[in-house]
Parts: sequence; structure tokens; C-alpha cells
Amino acid sequence: MLALSRVQVSQLSLIRRLIESVGGAKILIENSADLSDIIPEATPQLKKLLRDPSLLNTAEKELEFIEKNNIKPIYWGSQEYPYRLSECDDAPLVLFSLGNTDFNAKHIVSIVGTRHASEYGKGLCENFVADLANFLPGTLIVSGLAYGIDVCAHRAALKAGLPTVGILAHGLDRLYPNAHRTTAKQMLENGGLATEFMSGTDSLPPYFLQRNRIVAGLADATVVIESASKGGSLITASIAQSYARDCFAFPGRVNDQYSQGCNELVSRNRAALITSAYDFVEAMGWKSVTARKKTKTQQTELFPELSEQQQEIIAILKAADEGLQINQMVVKLDKPISQLMPLLFEMEMKGYIKAVAGGCYRVTML
Repeated sequence: MLALSRVQVSQLSLIRRLIESVGGAKILIENSADLSDIIPEATPQLKKLLRDPSLLNTAEKELEFIEKNNIKPIYWGSQEYPYRLSECDDAPLVLFSLGNTDFNAKHIVSIVGTRHASEYGKGLCENFVADLANFLPGTLIVSGLAYGIDVCAHRAALKAGLPTVGILAHGLDRLYPNAHRTTAKQMLENGGLATEFMSGTDSLPPYFLQRNRIVAGLADATVVIESASKGGSLITASIAQSYARDCFAFPGRVNDQYSQGCNELVSRNRAALITSAYDFVEAMGWKSVTARKKTKTQQTELFPELSEQQQEIIAILKAADEGLQINQMVVKLDKPISQLMPLLFEMEMKGYIKAVAGGCYRVTML
């Protein structure tokens, strides 16, 4: 199986059929000369690979490497192989794993997003993971250890005590980006790192796209937090959909470059809109796991960069279907109008609220 892991992604479903047809990976390699008789549609490239005399030598060297470095190979078809991933046609034949990740945890959530995360996006990510840990302790958080939302998700999971695994686009003899090495080491204590690539494999652009299918396939659902109109996180969301997995997105302001992707996912019905972990857990049907109610933080976590006073304004406006006039807010918040006016003006200029008929204010970013 290790020798066959070098096959191209497009050939994986065919390789699995071949293995099942002949009764094992070893038998397949030993009978590669008769491949055309076993399955006529085998491509010339696949035939060439299986007949490569260096195939077994490469596998033997890799086996020495993984034994020396305490790497765990998880083979397709074994009990330890992630059952969610095995449902995907292009699932890798081998996952190389470092750490103590339970790839068959009861709840697994992939979190992806832009590499150029704003404070707004980081706040959403941190609050989402923290609340998810409260609702569903033990949930495995999956991401790609990249800059931005990816590493934010991993660090938030570590802080919240949740296991987290980073799916890499290269072999386990290196780490990219190197700036995340400290985080990666911490992840080995509760989760770990995983890849389908043998040692010696560099992180080439096509491999990041390959990696995304594993991020999507490992999880029950994919959550997108901030994304431009194009990017790897949207590709991951698309792959998750192709696997018939649930996909969710946090909305953002319409003029923000790195909210355009999420807003488009929602507007085109390619992802469900969520504003909190509570929304997510409820949508997934996992609500029965906990009887906890929404907290004040969960109600307003869509606006993590607002001040505490502005959060209070958001909370009372969200509770009022028809909006509220300033004099009503003065009473509810027990604050003088001189304090409220500057807060309302700033929030309106930033697009969080708007004035409507009757002198009322409403929240716009729901």
C-alpha cells in the first residue's frame, strides 16, 4: 500500500478498485504486467508506475523513515483509517500521522479561511472554537496550518482544550510555514499533523489543492471564516459539497474584500449562514448533546471588534424586531443620550446599524 501511495489523485479510485479486484496491494504490484487484463481502462501512466522497479525500494526507504521518526502510517481499508474520508472517491491510500489524533472522533469540524485574516475574522474564529468546546467537548478541529484563519483555528483549539490536526501539503520531514513550528509542536500533544505525501516532498502549489480535499473529507462539516471571492477556502467548501458534507459560512460586511467569498457562498446557497457556534450545533442536529443556552457572548460574537457598550446596543437591537428609537435605548441601557449618540454614529458609519423609518435603529449585519 505504501508503494502505491505515489499514484496521482485522479487514479486513486481506480487503484482502490484494482486492490479490491486482485485481493491486495502486494498482489497488484506482483501482477502489474497483467494489468490490462485485470482492468482495461488503466492508463499508461498507471501501468508505468506499477512496473517501475524502484517502487518497492522507495517504499522501503519511506518505511525506515517513518519508523525512525515515530510516524504512524494509516492505511486505507484498516480499522484506524478515517471512516469519513474512506467515503470519498479520491481518499488517499495512506495518511502519515504524527501525534495522537483520533481521526474517527465523534464530532469533527474543518475550519478554513483567508490567509489575510482581519481582527474581525480572528475574533469570530476564536469565539466559535471556544463556544464549540463548551457545547461539544472533544470535537476535533481540522485545518491546514496556513497563515490566517487556519493557524488561528489551531491555536484557538489548543487554548480551548480541543484536539486539533493540521493537514500538510508536504512530507513530515519539513514544516511549512516554519513560523508555525511552535504551534505545530503544541498540537502534537493534543491532535497532531497529517499528510498523504512521503518524506522529501516539497510544498508545491498543486499539493495545497490536494491537501484541501483531505481537510474537507475528514470532517462532518466545513466552516468558512473570511474568504476573498477566490481562494483555497472556497475550493475546500466546494469539495465538501461534492462529498455531500455540510458547509457553513460566517457573513461579513459587503464591501470587505475578505468577506466576499463567504457572502457569495451564502447568497448562492452553497453554504448555510451562521453567526455563532450555537447556530452551527443546532443546524448539525447536535443540539441535544448539550442543554446550555446561548450566552451573551454568543449572541453578539458576530461583532467581536465592538466595544462592550456597542455590544450592549447590538444585543438590545437584535431583540427588537421593529428596531428601537434613541429614547427607548436610553431607558433600556440606562445611559444618557449624550453617550449614546457618538456610539450610534460610529456604528452606523461602519455599517453595523442603520436608521430606518420612525427614527428607529436596526442591526444590519445579521
